Amino acid sequence: MKAIPDRAAPAVPGRPLRLLLAPERRKPGRLDGAWWPRSNDLLRELPALAAALDARWGRVTRITVNPAQWPVVPRRVPVACHVVHAGWYTTEQDKHMVMLCSYGRRLDLLVVPPQTDPVDADRFMAEASDPRNTRAASDVLAREPARREGPRPRPDGAAATARFDGTRGAGRRAVPRRQRAAYWTAQR
Repeated sequence: MKAIPDRAAPAVPGRPLRLLLAPERRKPGRLDGAWWPRSNDLLRELPALAAALDARWGRVTRITVNPAQWPVVPRRVPVACHVVHAGWYTTEQDKHMVMLCSYGRRLDLLVVPPQTDPVDADRFMAEASDPRNTRAASDVLAREPARREGPRPRPDGAAATARFDGTRGAGRRAVPRRQRAAYWTAQR
């Protein structure tokens, strides 16, 4: 599989598809990549995903989802000259995953919730598409850091400010791992 950059196939004219696939690997991991849809409307989101994968991976014929993330799961979804059959499982499938099938091939993608912060979504997508990842979709999302209002206190007592300007974490202040660990241990 190849990584598909965000600008590969627009979901809506002028809006890029947010999809990242893992590279080819010798041992398959738990996830084959990640998809960050813009809404929880499967009829609206799936055609762009399937069209992008059709061209690179083979015609998508079937998908399954967990209805916990999708309010409506249609039986059939029209996609560029063919129909994708959709199904759902509540207990057998991770609620943050979509499974896509294409003539004997299968892709398991993490579904990043649409309302996720761009910095966190970027991190989740990178982890899910890492060939060394062995975590399930919900486990990847469970590592989401706690959100706080205002400046983040540092171990030395000074206030650190975090800014996000929409450029993959540019402008964010990094706190070394040892300092973070010492701070969180001291606060408990």
